[in-house]
Amino acid sequence: MAVFGRCFYVCLKSWMAMNSRCLQRWLGLFGQVEIKSSMLILPTILKCLLPAPDYNEYALKVFSGKAGSVGLSASAWMKPPPSVLKINTDAAVFRSVHGDLIKLRKFVEEDGASLSLPDANGYYALQWAALNNFPNIVQYIIEHGGDVNATDLSRQTALHWAAVRGSIVVADLLLQNGARVEASDANGYRAVHVAAQYGQTAFLNHIIAKYNADFDAPDNDGRSPLHWAAYKGFADTIRLLLFRDANQGRQDKEGCTPLHWAVLRGHVEACSILVHAGTKEELLVKDKAGFTPIQLAYDKGHRHVALLLSKLQRAHNKSLKGTFFTGKIVGSGYAPFLFCTIFCCMILFINSVLLAPSLAKVTAAVALWGWTAVTLCIFALIMFYRCSSKDPGYVKRSDNSGDLRKAQDPLLNLDMIDSSVWTGNWSQLCPTCKIIRPPRSKHCPTCKHCIEQFDHHCPWISNCVGKRNKWDFFVFLCLGTATSSISGVIAVLRIWTAVPAIPTSETWTHYVITHYYGVTVFLVINFLIFVSATTLAVAQTSQIARNITTNELANASRYSYLRGPDGKFRNPYNHGCKKNCGDFLIQGYTDDNEVPWLPLHAVAR
Repeated sequence: MAVFGRCFYVCLKSWMAMNSRCLQRWLGLFGQVEIKSSMLILPTILKCLLPAPDYNEYALKVFSGKAGSVGLSASAWMKPPPSVLKINTDAAVFRSVHGDLIKLRKFVEEDGASLSLPDANGYYALQWAALNNFPNIVQYIIEHGGDVNATDLSRQTALHWAAVRGSIVVADLLLQNGARVEASDANGYRAVHVAAQYGQTAFLNHIIAKYNADFDAPDNDGRSPLHWAAYKGFADTIRLLLFRDANQGRQDKEGCTPLHWAVLRGHVEACSILVHAGTKEELLVKDKAGFTPIQLAYDKGHRHVALLLSKLQRAHNKSLKGTFFTGKIVGSGYAPFLFCTIFCCMILFINSVLLAPSLAKVTAAVALWGWTAVTLCIFALIMFYRCSSKDPGYVKRSDNSGDLRKAQDPLLNLDMIDSSVWTGNWSQLCPTCKIIRPPRSKHCPTCKHCIEQFDHHCPWISNCVGKRNKWDFFVFLCLGTATSSISGVIAVLRIWTAVPAIPTSETWTHYVITHYYGVTVFLVINFLIFVSATTLAVAQTSQIARNITTNELANASRYSYLRGPDGKFRNPYNHGCKKNCGDFLIQGYTDDNEVPWLPLHAVAR
């Protein structure tokens, strides 16, 4: 093969030296052939045939008329024919694709390649450099005649291509050199649409915050970036757009809202974000086929999405404000019911156990423990009121303006690299509260607030358990456990010593129920309280010792900071049982000084 290649090389060289006009005519024909933007045909042929070190460079010398053996005149190689310029343009595109600045400069400055012309497929070197995120190549192309607003056959600019990979530095270079941020292609897609289609959240936020890109602009089919993010299921992009007040009620030409498109693809997380940030009306909007999002979910067989939307619609439909419904006061939760239950149980204990005339006179020891239980119950009610009415750790906006557009852009003015609040995780954005949540915070759809160090929402106290009331909640559980255990033991002892000899035809339990029904009712209620309080107290004790919340345990798979490099569970906030418990008991909470997420500048790379 090598011998054949050498022979072919010698023949080609001799033929070129004999007739340069034939060579130029052959080159003109060769220039008519369609070649791909990322390769050159002749260098590839030579590379296969010749075992020489740099075939691309040699072939390009031949095509530019600068090979010494060709024998072209000086005027011929100083002003190459159009076909030669076309091949040089393709070579420049090839080097732009691969980021070879040194050879690109050689093609442009020595071989006369043009950076303002497209390749055989209509693509520009600037587009390829933008796609592959080569800022130095982009800068060089712009300085040497590259048009930042040049469009290919589909009318896409280099900024569209930069949006595919999320090349923020390249976008800055393009926009600072006159690129139009609102340029649209043949489908009406702008850079914001492309970024949403590819889930490039950091890129999208950058061109919105810094260059005022319209994040609600529709394409030719009436679909906004939020439609595309919902369709593709990019939850972080959805959060960003909703955080910036994108219109989630917009309908496209098919009559579909972003929720319709999220339902169509079965994206559960995207649907959950859209519904919690929206209103009841979005669940009832019909597309042109007559389907609501719930009906569409059932029609497409997305069972989990259908169940989620049905549950949320039932929650929206509950309008029993100020009325009792299965023990719950709408708007107040179960807290009034539980408070009354504990208070009545305490009164029942005093009347039916301690001061009951049908029972034997209390001894000093029984009286001491009995009234101790009553005292603990009173303190438990006080702690119950505190954890129910106290601020659990609401995350508040730094400014009181409700309009994010009029306020200073929180994502633009934050120190993205060194910030105690922003850690580069887009789930920190709350599209409902329009705030940047600290780590370990979560939005509670019941309380409609973001809670710092969110543990869980407890319907029995009608409040969330978070950073500022977890200590009160834990003390309430401990007092409840102690009160129910002491009062239960005293009640059983009082009955045991008071019941006389029971006839053989009747059991002890039946006798107690029929003769001491007040004590029986108390024991049943007390047993339920004891089991509930003890279970919760043990669970909370275990979590405090490990410095982890109920929410983090239940959703560990969703939080990347709870996984180590090997993919296994790892809690970065666990400082050992002694320190965890000490910090909690002394301060009432633990300090989250660690930042478990990557900073934004690392995420955006």
